[in-house]
Amino acid sequence: MRISFKMKKAKIKKLAPGTPRVLFSFLSAYFCFLMTALGVTAGAHRLWSHRSYKAKLPLRIFLAVANSMAFQNDIYEWSRDHRVHHKYSETDADPHNARRGFFFSHIGWLFVRKHKDVIEKGRKLDFTDLLDDPVVRFQRKYYKSSVVLMCFVIPTVVPWYLWGESLWNAYFLASILRYTISLNVTWLVNSAAHMYGNRPYDKNINPRQNTFVTLGAIGEGFHNYHHTFPFDYSASELGLKFNPTTWFIDFMFWLGLVTERKQAPKEMIQARKERTGDGSA
Repeated sequence: MRISFKMKKAKIKKLAPGTPRVLFSFLSAYFCFLMTALGVTAGAHRLWSHRSYKAKLPLRIFLAVANSMAFQNDIYEWSRDHRVHHKYSETDADPHNARRGFFFSHIGWLFVRKHKDVIEKGRKLDFTDLLDDPVVRFQRKYYKSSVVLMCFVIPTVVPWYLWGESLWNAYFLASILRYTISLNVTWLVNSAAHMYGNRPYDKNINPRQNTFVTLGAIGEGFHNYHHTFPFDYSASELGLKFNPTTWFIDFMFWLGLVTERKQAPKEMIQARKERTGDGSA
């Protein structure tokens, strides 16, 4: 044991001189952020909540692992709440009803008991398809241990082991700071994207197009579009729009890991703009 420890320390010392540890550590934290985001956007949101595309087993496993790194409730619970949010948006049955204010829709809803309407009306929805997926069942069963491993242990240990970053710096950068930022970016979809921005597809609903949220949540800020066409795997009109989650799904399609991507026809989108849009598009 003593010999192997000395060899490891020697290896780190050999790699350390001239190595931009800080740069590597920031890149590692950003990589974890992107993986965290995909676990929510491509995984819990577009795949499991909306069934907007189908993913083969290897990709579902990856997205479940990434979702555990996100630590935002397991896939089943996240998807359940999100379906209720869409069905009863901006009512008392909406888990993070934006009509109750920015703070409540952003983070306050997590500090209070759910409104009775959320529970009562949520029971009327069918979530059996979620538990029919063995990946969802496995992640739900071992969620706590998977969160400890993926959200905290691995992001901390990898920088320490590979390029000699201190455990203290690795923990607070790649784990705590990354986790805090990813949480608030996701919550902004519930708060800011329901309050600030234009409504080119449906002016009669609260969700809006919000560029800031789009940049932070890797493509989830086209929220007026998403609530108008929730079945669309891209959650936005395709083209030159900034939507890394859609790019990821398209790349997985090219690799053969994604099938049956659902998309709103251009004619349907244009007709909806003309009928209910605010004229901003």
